[in-house]
Amino acid sequence: MPGSPPPDRGDEIVTVYDADGRITGTAPRSRVYAEGLWHASAGVLLRSIDGDRIYVHRRDPGKAVFAGMHDCLAGGVVDPGETPEVTAARELGEELGVFDVALEPLAYVPWDGEWNGTPLRCHLFAFEGRWDGPIVHQPGEVVAGWWWTVEELRDHLADPSWQFVPDTRALLADTVL
Repeated sequence: MPGSPPPDRGDEIVTVYDADGRITGTAPRSRVYAEGLWHASAGVLLRSIDGDRIYVHRRDPGKAVFAGMHDCLAGGVVDPGETPEVTAARELGEELGVFDVALEPLAYVPWDGEWNGTPLRCHLFAFEGRWDGPIVHQPGEVVAGWWWTVEELRDHLADPSWQFVPDTRALLADTVL
């Protein structure tokens, strides 16, 4: 229902920011989403070692935000005491079972969007990692995944009807994939 907060996912505590990217405190995730508080999210664009392919996945339909949509970043909210890079590495391990990958900064954008009729404001940090090993999806996070060429991903991102996570789309808009 529009305007309703997403379902409670354990109501973890997340770091709250102001619009300029300064940390202002912490709050339960449910409050951050219900009130449209600024927070931060960090993720990893996983590229093959040769750089020719990017891992794309479909989010679980039970996710609190962007349920069932496609994404090319494994990521999540920045927890208290974490830097965006630490969050990105943690989320890559949790969602795709990929650990100990060197991460390079890729992009940053403050995103003032919405989800399900409610404001969703997030400082988005993207990193890039290279990997050709096994991928292990975390149940409840990822339901399917595959490797695409850069051109395949660009073609899909250019299609506004493709069900793709809008904050990642905004984050990658000015990057050279």
